[in-house]
Amino acid sequence: MATKATTDASFSADVLEAGKPVLVDFWAEWCGPCKMIAPALEELAEELSDQVQIIKIDIDANPDAPTKYGVRGIPTMILFKNGQPAATQVGAMPKNGIKKWLESSLAAGAGASSAA
Repeated sequence: MATKATTDASFSADVLEAGKPVLVDFWAEWCGPCKMIAPALEELAEELSDQVQIIKIDIDANPDAPTKYGVRGIPTMILFKNGQPAATQVGAMPKNGIKKWLESSLAAGAGASSAA
């Protein structure tokens, strides 16, 4: 499953009410680092489709969600679990770095609770 786009209007249904964890990529058309990580996110959406859904939101066209979740720089990736932000990563990183962060964030809290 490839990445999916969401908007302020559909954010609640697409992210907060999703049946599995959702990684939201807050990005903008003019952001070079955002464009740099886009292919990695597409690949990870395919590789990890059974564990997480990856959704992108354009912060220029949709200012409400970034404001609500305190996005100050882009790219910002926020992993939502059960409708709540569970982990945040700001800035570009290589695909293997995103994958390691995402897998460890998905594993955190599975079973025993982990201290933040």
